[in-house]
Amino acid sequence: MTRIIAGFAGSLTLAVPRSGTRPTSDRVREAIFSALEARDAIAGASVLDLYAGSGALGLEAASRGAAEVVLVEKARPAAEVCRRNAAALAKAGRGSAPRIRVAAQGVSSYLESAAGGVDLAFIDPPYDLGEAELARDLALLAPLLADAATVVVERSSRSPEPTWPRGIDPERRRDYGETTLWWASAAEDEDQPAPPSQPE
Repeated sequence: MTRIIAGFAGSLTLAVPRSGTRPTSDRVREAIFSALEARDAIAGASVLDLYAGSGALGLEAASRGAAEVVLVEKARPAAEVCRRNAAALAKAGRGSAPRIRVAAQGVSSYLESAAGGVDLAFIDPPYDLGEAELARDLALLAPLLADAATVVVERSSRSPEPTWPRGIDPERRRDYGETTLWWASAAEDEDQPAPPSQPE
């Protein structure tokens, strides 16, 4: 069972697609959002949840004060689950919920035509997504990021570090059993190459 952890929709139960997705565990979501709140990276943010699945990451951000959330999910059954979950969260907000939109299309296709100003991006692709495809997604995302934007990539602990494009600086990794989180931010100076991230 997947629930919203905190915020105005705290404890709201979310539907999960029957197959084809890998929901982020409560432990990992709690770690992500604890770190984001310590950065003051959620309140008023424009959020992208790429490979959204149930939409749990983006909707958690919405519950905690994000201004706008886009859930990008290509699989039609999962996109419909995202819509239902977004509607349930909006109902819990009683008119004060942020703008939430579901983009039922591929991630690369969405990013190629998306507007900039993204403050927070979650990338939680299937573990079998190829490294070249992930690198392409990151390269398309980079020019859309606002100053001081945060990027969180969730991968298998057996996957290599993502190939970071110019415009995104890696910061650190965190391991949670079979899951690894890669944290990165919008580069302050795009003329400088990104340094290697530091494991902790």
